[in-house]
Amino acid sequence: MNPEEAAYIAGLFDGEGTITYKKYFERKKKGNKVNRYNCWRISMEVAMTDKSVLIWLHQTLGVGTLTSKKVNGKRVDGTPYLKQWRWRCTFRDAYYVCLLIWPYAHTKLSKINKILEHYYNLKQNNIVDIRDYKESLVK
Repeated sequence: MNPEEAAYIAGLFDGEGTITYKKYFERKKKGNKVNRYNCWRISMEVAMTDKSVLIWLHQTLGVGTLTSKKVNGKRVDGTPYLKQWRWRCTFRDAYYVCLLIWPYAHTKLSKINKILEHYYNLKQNNIVDIRDYKESLVK
């Protein structure tokens, strides 16, 4: 991927994207027992009516899924909403995308930083500062 494509994708996320980095409380059944866990939810999503842009995004990144998004109801004037499409990736795929768009992101930069720090700290056991790692990406 060239820098212009990465910058364009960062712009898509800044304008149309959603990044989730949150810990949720979940109940999971294993055998006869129900256990409670704190589980991380890490995902990135872009939803829009222009399917061709999301097809390009999916092919360029090579990760995630592209699905149609169910749209209910009608506008105030009675016309139906346009069909929406959603590209979505989770966990380590989201980490990969964050690595690519980090130098170009603005609005979503704080959440991108959280995802990068989450995975980088898992890999390195906090040995290297994340700022040093990010600087090595830009060079």
